[in-house]
Amino acid sequence: MSDPFAYIAALDGVTSAFAATRDGIDLLLRDRGLRRVSPEDTARSLLLGAAATATLEGSPVEADALAEGAGDATARAALRLSTELLGLVPVWRRTPLQAIARLHALAAAGSVADEVLGRPDGDTTRLAALARDLGQPTQAPAMAVAAIVHAEIVASGVFSSHAGVVARAAERIILVERGVDPPSVTVPEAGHAGFPDGYRSALEAYVSGSEAGAAQWLRYASQALARGAEASPLTAPAR
Repeated sequence: MSDPFAYIAALDGVTSAFAATRDGIDLLLRDRGLRRVSPEDTARSLLLGAAATATLEGSPVEADALAEGAGDATARAALRLSTELLGLVPVWRRTPLQAIARLHALAAAGSVADEVLGRPDGDTTRLAALARDLGQPTQAPAMAVAAIVHAEIVASGVFSSHAGVVARAAERIILVERGVDPPSVTVPEAGHAGFPDGYRSALEAYVSGSEAGAAQWLRYASQALARGAEASPLTAPAR
């Protein structure tokens, strides 16, 4: 059986870029003997991610203010999604499409009509193919798979609203599910929000469908995930 993500390894500079990023995340999670990862660290990471993803959607809000009830409907939906995100990891393992639908329902709540929450309003063929590929073994770096899923959810056009929120949430789920960041203490959303123009440009390059565009997105994503590790609550001074 062919490896559905094998092409990733052949793209110029991609494998080495993700290897370097993975080394940085592994170092972070080894914690240098300073302290153990706590549920509070995970909760803080998810909150930071919610604030970052809301900012990328044009609803800027500080994490602490969001936790206290500030923010518009988009920001509050991002927070609500963050509180349920890790509970969707087992669902993702069984049926990624069901998990994606639930992510959209959470992300779009309060912004679109209830009857369209979680319901694709575009052609699902491409997304269904991605879900099948995710069920196959691959030698591609797990972070690269996460980045591809992120870009494919956007490129598929399956959701006309909140696709970016869903895509970033799916990326975080894969980092947990595939063992890159099991406690979910890195903040990939912050890595993207730190350079919004670069994020959008790289996504557009991927959506173009070219090999060069895919390589550009993946190299960008490796840098964004490295920034997400730097944004982790674990990098704060020990209390």
